[in-house]
Amino acid sequence: MKKLAFIFLILSLQSCHIGRMITYYKADIDDHKIFPYTEVNTGDQTFYFEDGRDSKLGKRLDTLTFSVNGVRKPMSTILDAHTETTAFLVIKNDAVLFEQYYEGYKRDSISNIFSVSKSVTALLVGIAIDEGLINDVNDPITQYIPELKDGNPYFEQLTIEHLLNMRSGLKFDESYSSPFDEVSRLYYGRQQLKQIAKYDFLHEPGTHHEYQSANTTLLGIAIERMAGMELGKYLEKKVWIPLEMENPATWSVDDNKNRNAKAFCCLNTTAIDLAKIARLVLNNGRFKGKQIVSEQWISKIRTPNKDNDCYQYQWYSANCSDKFMAIGILGQNIYVDPSQDLIIIRLGKSWTSVGVYLGRITEVVRQP
Repeated sequence: MKKLAFIFLILSLQSCHIGRMITYYKADIDDHKIFPYTEVNTGDQTFYFEDGRDSKLGKRLDTLTFSVNGVRKPMSTILDAHTETTAFLVIKNDAVLFEQYYEGYKRDSISNIFSVSKSVTALLVGIAIDEGLINDVNDPITQYIPELKDGNPYFEQLTIEHLLNMRSGLKFDESYSSPFDEVSRLYYGRQQLKQIAKYDFLHEPGTHHEYQSANTTLLGIAIERMAGMELGKYLEKKVWIPLEMENPATWSVDDNKNRNAKAFCCLNTTAIDLAKIARLVLNNGRFKGKQIVSEQWISKIRTPNKDNDCYQYQWYSANCSDKFMAIGILGQNIYVDPSQDLIIIRLGKSWTSVGVYLGRITEVVRQP
């Protein structure tokens, strides 16, 4: 009887977010296997970067060494043995100079890119505005999700731009420290909108910058409402097929009934296709002569907002410079240096020493 009771308890727990968090413990890059999802399919055409690994610069990166405990080792060896990296790409002038995969992952292996998903969602907001699905960034979110009017009155003051810049003022715990904080409930739980509609506010919208995943969740739901399709399908139609992606992706949803995308965390894709997202922003929203997202929107992403901790429209400016980044909790990273036409993509299972390698690689590619 005790064994049957234990099994029943486990099955019961798995039906709620606390049970799932206990079962799976911490967020993992392979969590796309445990959530329902939307398929993001490719089209008939595929864009490939040039292969520059045999170039002078490619060979320089291949032989680049770092010191670990006083012993110099090749970068690839260190990435493999010391950093829990799963994919590392260096692309300059549309040529792949360095491309390596580790931990059993391959070029076509998808994984959760976590909060880099926020940066992709921001691109979709821009496209939705270009298409007129969303009128203006100054519109209140209640114009697109009217159910929020039944919650805290501040929801009616909360604008699209507040959400883009993480200035909602919501009372929201982003710590991932327990199964009871709000971000864990969003990640493991169901009915995202129902959860957020109950939130209180700590500040008047627009007055404080505080990074909160709930902001991006609302942006994703607004797009889904206005586009009349799941966020993953909107991504497929407006980005994945037009950019001629190499591999299918998925976007995890909250549950099979509501099917709202986990816009804040859970686009599951490959490093090589993520590089094409970076390339789109680097090229001011254009691909093969077609404007995928307006140049004005890309300018918002790439112009450092010093009044917002150099975070603007769900992207970061590195040290408030012209270099821009998208970052995920386990070291998922898009890094772009426009002055060098340089893209670096890193995916992995933890954040270990990512900044060290980014800095040294940028130095190398600047050398004559």
